[in-house]
Amino acid sequence: MKIRARFFTPLLFIVLIVTTKPATAAPIQSAGQQPAWQPWSAAVFEQAKRENKLILLNLEAVWCHWCHVMDQKTYADAKVNAYLAKHYISVKVDHDANPALANRYRAYGWPATIFLSADGTDIVKRAGYISPGAFLRLLTAIVADPSPENTSPTSINGSSPRLADPGDAPLSAAQREYLGEQHRQASAANGGLDIAMKFLDRDSVEYSLFLGTRGELPEQRRALTTLDAALALEDPAWGGFYQYSTQGDWQHPHFEKIMRTQTRYLSVYALAWRLTGDAHYQQAAGRTHRYLNRFLRGDNGAYFVSQDADLIQGQKAADYFALGDNERMVLGIPRIDRNQYSRENAQVAIALQGLYRATGNRQALDDARRAAHWILNNRQRDGGGFRHDTEDGAGQPFLADTLYPAIAFLRLYQATAERQWLHHAMAATDFIRRQFATASGALTASIQAGVPLQPTRDLEENIELTRHAILLAHYSGHSRFRELAKSGLAFLANYSKQRPLLTEPGILLAADEYERDPTHVVIVGSKQNEHAQKLFSASLALPAEYFRLEWFDRSEGPLYHHDIEYPLLDKPAAFVCTNGRCSVPLFNAAHLGDVAALLGPAL
Repeated sequence: MKIRARFFTPLLFIVLIVTTKPATAAPIQSAGQQPAWQPWSAAVFEQAKRENKLILLNLEAVWCHWCHVMDQKTYADAKVNAYLAKHYISVKVDHDANPALANRYRAYGWPATIFLSADGTDIVKRAGYISPGAFLRLLTAIVADPSPENTSPTSINGSSPRLADPGDAPLSAAQREYLGEQHRQASAANGGLDIAMKFLDRDSVEYSLFLGTRGELPEQRRALTTLDAALALEDPAWGGFYQYSTQGDWQHPHFEKIMRTQTRYLSVYALAWRLTGDAHYQQAAGRTHRYLNRFLRGDNGAYFVSQDADLIQGQKAADYFALGDNERMVLGIPRIDRNQYSRENAQVAIALQGLYRATGNRQALDDARRAAHWILNNRQRDGGGFRHDTEDGAGQPFLADTLYPAIAFLRLYQATAERQWLHHAMAATDFIRRQFATASGALTASIQAGVPLQPTRDLEENIELTRHAILLAHYSGHSRFRELAKSGLAFLANYSKQRPLLTEPGILLAADEYERDPTHVVIVGSKQNEHAQKLFSASLALPAEYFRLEWFDRSEGPLYHHDIEYPLLDKPAAFVCTNGRCSVPLFNAAHLGDVAALLGPAL
């Protein structure tokens, strides 16, 4: 979860809802009279223009309690329906099914109620539940004066000023100091960020761990404080993590389990285990893996989207979640959103690859491979990209549905040395270059014909893409991926100047990785050789996160980026290289960690 100052207050409206047993999540049936809901499409804008009407966009979350309350009360109100029919085109969209709209209006929380003109101009945006009377007054006021409210934009769009070439120093010293100070100031004494909602922010913890490996003990303590405190959000009966806690502490959880939350916690705790050796972190990651496989995995090996918070829709479930496993199962389980999207399955594969690196758990690697193969077999589109669902939402590809598979494929190449994964990673990233990349950051979706809203640029996705492109450039040796990273850093540097950020250490991580080489380990020897296999496994467990690991088996031909000539040896060996220096051949796996530590920082 990326942190922006405008992001927090609307999230206070989020509450999850469920039915008593798993079921496909969308569409949700609403009781009583409802507006004549239409799907999001170019035809909506054409109709609005033709009939001289405004557009109401009801952007809901499947698991959102207040979305259902609004359906049952506000949108079932006869006066509201009559006024909507006369003056508006009513559109309802599940935000999980349309990542482009979700990113555009994420700052407004769910339900996000957006009013637009026929030319795509945002007029009014509201977050959370609105009662029938208040909603009718709002509808009437907008018709009387449809001029846009003076609100800050949700993201940098195509009208942004030209961005400077980041060159060899993507962030100025002043920007680094500002972002570093923001990171420090945003941290709370009881862990997490210094806000009312408590959750584990992945990039903040990773950045603190990174600084800790460089000897900054306050940063190490900051990371460990958050890691320890966030364990309070783990479900004690089933494993997996609740989304967040309110009231400024870790003791008031909202019980929804979103896949995004599960994969981030799993990744961070696996990383923390590799860096600290604390068994509590390893165990938390393992329990999350088991939770995913028990509750959020389908018979086809692919993963679902979320598990809701309430056993009975609209009723708080704290008493239910205080029960043990057997008592809960007697009552039933909260509703599962059984949609299977490329984005979520790739995020699972990324997290499980991290768990495999940390623990050597083959089941984690097998599950990661299975999710990745499912994406390739069921969501692939021409040109190397991937669909969101069986069809793209609103007929357009979304960045996240190709970005996260690209990252997953590169991580699988790192974990297995199977060259097919590197080829898939390059093909997916080339699709991103063609479809989404611009001189000022990557778009969240391709331009949708006939829809006047231009795609936005999401900060989180651009951080993820930039870091991925930096590492892929090292693995592939292709300058086009370095150029993609350079344009991403230009966007990030510009964003940090233009937008108030509570904290965004992901920008600092990207800038650091752009300016130095990753720790590079190459195993030279046959993949059938047991000693070579041990060297590879030991290398995989090294604490480096910014890491290029390869296996040079001469029977397969040169590495894709064969930038070093390795001597012919009579037995397998490892070579550790970073920042222009390489080790002598290492034949003992126990020596790898010592040499890597001497050559560069752990992350």
